[in-house]
Amino acid sequence: MPPAIYDLKRYLPTTKKEMQLRGWDCADVILFSGDAYIDHPSCGAAVIGRVLEDAGYRVAIVPQPDWHGDYRDFSKLGRPRLFFGVTAGAMDSMVNHYTAARRKRSDDAFSPDGKAGHRPDYCTVTYCRILRELFADVPIVIGGIEASMRRLSHYDYWSDRLMPSILVDSGANLLVYGMGETAMVEIAQRGVRHDIPQTAYLCSDTADNDACISDGETIVLHSYEEELKDKRKHAENFRVIETESNKQRAKRLLQRTGSTTVVVNPPYPAMSQAALDHIYDLPYQYLPHPKYKDKRIPAYEMIRFSVCIHRGCFGGCAFCTISAHQGKQIVSRSKDSILRQIECLRQLPDWKGYLSDLGGPSANMYGIEGKDKELCARCARPSCLHPTICRNLNRDFSRLLDLYRTVDALPYIKKSFIGSGIRYDLMDEAYGREVIEKHVSGRLKVAPEHTSDRVLELMRKPSWEAYLRFRDFFLRVNGECGLRQQLIPYFISSHPGCTDKDMQMLADETKKTGYRPEQVQDFTPTPMTLSTTMFYTGLNPYTMEKMYVARTEQDKRRQNSYFFWWKKDEKTRRL
Repeated sequence: MPPAIYDLKRYLPTTKKEMQLRGWDCADVILFSGDAYIDHPSCGAAVIGRVLEDAGYRVAIVPQPDWHGDYRDFSKLGRPRLFFGVTAGAMDSMVNHYTAARRKRSDDAFSPDGKAGHRPDYCTVTYCRILRELFADVPIVIGGIEASMRRLSHYDYWSDRLMPSILVDSGANLLVYGMGETAMVEIAQRGVRHDIPQTAYLCSDTADNDACISDGETIVLHSYEEELKDKRKHAENFRVIETESNKQRAKRLLQRTGSTTVVVNPPYPAMSQAALDHIYDLPYQYLPHPKYKDKRIPAYEMIRFSVCIHRGCFGGCAFCTISAHQGKQIVSRSKDSILRQIECLRQLPDWKGYLSDLGGPSANMYGIEGKDKELCARCARPSCLHPTICRNLNRDFSRLLDLYRTVDALPYIKKSFIGSGIRYDLMDEAYGREVIEKHVSGRLKVAPEHTSDRVLELMRKPSWEAYLRFRDFFLRVNGECGLRQQLIPYFISSHPGCTDKDMQMLADETKKTGYRPEQVQDFTPTPMTLSTTMFYTGLNPYTMEKMYVARTEQDKRRQNSYFFWWKKDEKTRRL
């Protein structure tokens, strides 16, 4: 390992001593994160820190502070000049901590040695309450997936209740939702103000609310209290929230909660390619902080030699938070930016010439966009692929294929793999062949999710027939090329609307194909997704039709058992 890797001045400071090495008496912004500090562009706190640093601010980070006892981790860096930033990390802390059966997990991929227990439940709220107790007058800005997906009222599966905006419980001054680089820089420049796009805040001033409503650019949602009395109101709210979040020209949202009102400002326009390139060109070390040098961080091992080539996903799957958090517009990095990152990766210890992933939220959306941009600007569809592929979508894989071939031609690349999910309904034969022949590490994982077209419709996923067609294509290309690769489908049980009859169909269909499912999961409701709204309300927010929901542990366990039709004990347990 080169000596420079141990140079603490190459990382964001995590201790008072590291701040002194830079000659700082204080930081402008101090970030608190529920994840270990990995200085990599796939890690949100590192990205925000580097972006603020690039804008001229002194940024320190406290990863996984101890929230027990005297709270010394929260006070050890002192008072920031501008504000505290708080994030739970790359996952909602409750998803991180608990299984679909609400059982405590014994591991944590984002912690040293993969050990659980390095962050609290409801991490963002806990960190904020401690900071407010210690520094009553310092502004707190929250962000990341946990804050983003809890910005308005939301169903919390782990407490089994509808919760108000995380702003209410956390006491934070401002919430940044989505990918927050632009907002965070503007907050640092202008202060914690209420007119910054892509932010949310609490407002108790009736006059301010009236001014918002009268401007014609604001939608007033049902209040939190109304939702508590009537689940239908929550379903109606969700439809409005999702529709506005998928618009390029969204309106401001207001939701009354107790004596205050949650105000959600519209987002910034999608980032330009040049701006995204600049974020990835910042001086990341692509390594965990030296404090972890004798420890293993499982999440880092997954991303270590991976390259994210774009942001956004227009798939709009009902249970997925990616498009809700990153947006459905695709922003692709330039080829030069991607090659610069690969050049950095090959300088890392243990580089052996293999890229584990050249992908993104969905690997084959790079470079794809609408033909008529004005049509896209007026569109509010949550998915460009469901119920049918949009006719305005330019399904041109030439840029992506050129990227693959340019990367593979580099003298220090032995092979580049596609580890991200691939939408098999969004590919042509040329692209499919390229992936199957050159970029599969022996097993290609795809996500049909189910075999029942009725359930797949609720999931916003393509039909089972579409998967079977791709399976036939995959086997044919393998045969023609003399390859012995496996296709591994991923399935979900207990999705809202899914009955035992649907699961029996899944068992029958997978048995026909000779496949014994191994990549399976029981549906876990996560905040502010369509599937979670259906789980909580028992309604489809777009049709208001009632549906069956497997709610009890017994019902969920029974549905999950259908995956294992070849095991006698599982079959017996269902009867």
